[in-house]
Amino acid sequence: MFRAKNILVAVDFSETSDRAVEAAVELAQRFDGRITILHAYEIPALGFPDGVLVASSEVVARISSAGQTALQALAERHHGKIPIETKLKTGVAYETVNEVAEEMNADVIVIGTHGRRGIARALLGSVAENVIRTATRPVLVIHGLRE
Repeated sequence: MFRAKNILVAVDFSETSDRAVEAAVELAQRFDGRITILHAYEIPALGFPDGVLVASSEVVARISSAGQTALQALAERHHGKIPIETKLKTGVAYETVNEVAEEMNADVIVIGTHGRRGIARALLGSVAENVIRTATRPVLVIHGLRE
C-alpha cells in the first residue's frame, strides 16, 4: 500500500517548483506526513583549455545565503500546515535528490518539470527526467506550463 508520510520535494524556486511544494503539502496533509524541501546546486565553474575558473568563496557564500533565504521563505508560506524541514546541498542536482531521498528514507519524491523541448531541453537538461530515470523511490512529477 502506498503511503506518503515522509516526502522529499526538490525545488529550483520556479513557479513549477512552487506547484510541486503545494502538491507535496496536500499529500502530506492527507497522510499525516511531513515534507523536506531540498534545493541542490552546483558551484559555478568555467572550463578553459588551460584550466578551470571556480567561483570565489564570496560568490559561493552569496549563492548559499540566497538559497537558504529562499528555502526559509518557501517553508514559511506553509508554516503550521505540516512539519517542514529544509535542506540546501551542493552537488549534481539529480544525484543529490536521490542521495537525500535515500538518507531520509523518503516514501515519495515530488518534483516539478518545465516541459522544455528541443534545443532548450538539450541545452538545459532535465533534472526531473534524470530523477525519474535513476530514483529508487516513487516520483510524483508536477508539470509546469509549456514554454
